[in-house]
Amino acid sequence: MTSSELWDRATAERYDAEEAETTSPALLEATVGFLAELAGDGQALEFAVGTGRVGVPLRKRGVPVTGIELSEHMAAVLRRKVDEDTLPVVIGDMATTVVPGEFSLVYLVYNTISNLLTQDEQVECFRNAARHLRPGGRFLVELGVPPLRFLPPGQIAVPFDVSERHVGFDTVDPVEQLLVSHHFTRDGDDGRYRRGASRHRYAWPAELDLMARIAGLELERRVADWDGSPFTQDSPQHISVWRKPA
Repeated sequence: MTSSELWDRATAERYDAEEAETTSPALLEATVGFLAELAGDGQALEFAVGTGRVGVPLRKRGVPVTGIELSEHMAAVLRRKVDEDTLPVVIGDMATTVVPGEFSLVYLVYNTISNLLTQDEQVECFRNAARHLRPGGRFLVELGVPPLRFLPPGQIAVPFDVSERHVGFDTVDPVEQLLVSHHFTRDGDDGRYRRGASRHRYAWPAELDLMARIAGLELERRVADWDGSPFTQDSPQHISVWRKPA
């Protein structure tokens, strides 16, 4: 039993439309290009493949992709885009589910590793990635840097988006390393907002490096964005790549 929250049908049906507002075609192209370069002539495995927002264009780029997805509703949306032969999907959690094959790349994008709400499960996710990698293969994680530096004493909330149709802020529990993302989204023009929230376990880059070492992986690269810009103390996120020794 995974601690990840299960995304329902309504969330799955509106997911692509909502993400289209925050993900530009140029950013998606850079993401797919970065992943395709790492995959090389091998196969890629996406943990939490979702609706195929990244997996489908990566497959169209020529990289064979397999997905693991916990939500059957998310997988059903993906299946409208491509068939099972084109992009196989196994229903299960990313910490323990095993699929056939050996992969040159396993990847987790868009903060998805934080859906696992315990450190033990996140460690198992790294172990599961290593289990699927061929020697010399790579595991990639895209994850935000915990926003604790923006919290003045006594404050537990940090806004991350204030726009015409959406207001979002995170509340942080630094003892349990848990973060709740709160969303107020205006669906129509009647002024009403839909409220949603999701729980996440945040982790620092150094903590992920230790998880990787436990899984037998070595840090190869860490950048701030898909364009390869350097990761600095001011970077709001990182893209980290660990390698399985040959």
